[in-house]
Amino acid sequence: MQADPARFVEGIVHEPTQTEDGDLDLTVSEVYEVTTPGRVDFGGGELDPAETEPHPSRKRDADDDYEWWHLDAGQYLLEYNESVADDAPADRRLVVQTRDELLARGAVHPTLRVEELDRVPLSIGGTGLRLKENARVSTVVGLD
Repeated sequence: MQADPARFVEGIVHEPTQTEDGDLDLTVSEVYEVTTPGRVDFGGGELDPAETEPHPSRKRDADDDYEWWHLDAGQYLLEYNESVADDAPADRRLVVQTRDELLARGAVHPTLRVEELDRVPLSIGGTGLRLKENARVSTVVGLD
């Protein structure tokens, strides 16, 4: 996977930038807040999804092309612009980790081994984070 990680992913915003280090960076398209708790039980008969809603975003300047999320310390869900390509190997998983730039600013999500690029839980610490639409937030570092 190291030679061409982008071949397994669709919806890449700007491939030269997202692949400049040999891995593939994933970009944020939406940030959600959990508004109503879900339920998890032992047998699965009482599973209920959590309800979510998009976290508001806004432009810094009226003539900006992209918006920013102002995130206080807490938990959020990230949604990516990218998705797993239809021809990706079905028996392999993408290994996705938090980009160093987020870690250095007090934000983290778990390292994941995934078949699909679903929403990812994001923890923001300290005084919060300003996150721009399409920011590179995660990196695909390999295949399992």
